[in-house]
Amino acid sequence: MRLVLLAYACFPILALADAPEAWQLGFQDPATPIMQGLIDLHHDIMFFLIAILVFVLWMISRALYLFHYTRNPIPEKIIHGTVIEIVWTITPSLILVLIAIPSFALLYSLDEIVDPAVTIKVIGHQWYWSYEYSDYSLADDQSIAFDSYMIPDDDLELGQFRLLEVDNRVVVPVETHLRFIITAADVLHSWAIPSLGVKCDAVPGRLNQVPVFIKREGVFYGQCSELCGANHGFMPIVIEAVSLENYISWVSNKLEEL
Repeated sequence: MRLVLLAYACFPILALADAPEAWQLGFQDPATPIMQGLIDLHHDIMFFLIAILVFVLWMISRALYLFHYTRNPIPEKIIHGTVIEIVWTITPSLILVLIAIPSFALLYSLDEIVDPAVTIKVIGHQWYWSYEYSDYSLADDQSIAFDSYMIPDDDLELGQFRLLEVDNRVVVPVETHLRFIITAADVLHSWAIPSLGVKCDAVPGRLNQVPVFIKREGVFYGQCSELCGANHGFMPIVIEAVSLENYISWVSNKLEEL
């Protein structure tokens, strides 16, 4: 525990990083309402799954025990049971309805675009990502745009994540409605960040969009999640969520560089 606290003190970026861990079985900490909804839905479905699993195992064990030939050498012939058939038809239907209601609510919320304050265009390439902040275009040929490449192992600094760090991060403000417009320049890609609950296909010739509302500051890591070629595993995604003041400062500096 002391080593962990020391690492956080020496490398504050680690304390803000939402990245996969070795042997991780659960979800990363949610940073958006969508991801929180996905985790809650998962837990709700797991409740029904475990309850059904226990019930089925109990029924099988009870049947194997009670109807063993040593205890029941002459089995009864049950041809028809109206009540039990009604029960095992209605009960699963009610369970599916209970699962479907929050599922559909979450599904439709994924497509809800709430008057975004910032729009960012994402373009997948073999094998890197390009980003464009078109809201701050000074002219048709001038806008905040950059490519984001993975940092090679030899160039990593102490505390950085292998295969996850990039040279140019996507900086966004917290508690702000964002819209990402996603496409690809060559083949299919997929823009995915687990902590944000985002996974959207980048399709050549097509624009897909996803809404994002980040609730806390931090650095969120993702990777391309669609097999796109030899270097598919080497095009990570890094989103850095900062305060609105820091975001405005970052945008101002980028505009001065144009």
